[in-house]
Amino acid sequence: MPEELLDATDHEILGLLREDARRTLSDIAGRVTLSTAAVKRRIDRLRESGVITGFTVQVDHAKLGWGIEAFTELRFVGNTKVAEILRTTTRMPEAQAVFTIAGDPDALVWLRVRDMAHLQKTIDEIRRHHQVTGTKTLIALESWSR
Repeated sequence: MPEELLDATDHEILGLLREDARRTLSDIAGRVTLSTAAVKRRIDRLRESGVITGFTVQVDHAKLGWGIEAFTELRFVGNTKVAEILRTTTRMPEAQAVFTIAGDPDALVWLRVRDMAHLQKTIDEIRRHHQVTGTKTLIALESWSR
């Protein structure tokens, strides 16, 4: 569904669901001044069109012992295929997301680890991949996201 087909109310509903995906239809309806049935129809339409792809939970990873976040730039041998770049890290439990990039570096990996020793072990594991030619790691001090 193209963005121009979403109106201000659709965007408001999406914002409310981003804040709390368990928010009730009646709560959303009250905030956007629509009936509960109208909100349900809009959410159903957003799901059917693929704008809403799922509902999720936010986890405090620090309370689970995985409180360090880092971003590692990866450089690969020049003829490495994008699929191979993704396979290098997507199976690692520490990898939260992998972004292939046009230009230098070839990829950016968002990592979550327990401590600095775990980060070092994870970077060493990535570097052992035969097509990785270099890494650069940045450790996040704080984060914010939508």
